[in-house]
Amino acid sequence: MKPLQDAEIEARLEKFEGWTYNENAIHTKLEFENFKEAFAAMTRIAFEAEAQQHHPNWFNVYNNLEISLSTHDADGVTDKDFKLAEKIEEIISA
Repeated sequence: MKPLQDAEIEARLEKFEGWTYNENAIHTKLEFENFKEAFAAMTRIAFEAEAQQHHPNWFNVYNNLEISLSTHDADGVTDKDFKLAEKIEEIISA
């Protein structure tokens, strides 16, 4: 799988509110009501990531969750990252 070009990544990100592109990955920061809600979202995301066999880099402190997506095998952002980002958006919007 080949990484997407910067211009294509930026264009695709226009439909993802709160997501940015830098350091060879797409990123978002989420804030939840409390730790339990953040952890519940992480659990739902984990099940989806496992189903897709594509796993995020993430960092959680209390009610804050930072997510970075990059396809390590391709050394950049690919369709796989946008597919998982779309599911993440669906999960946190539910």
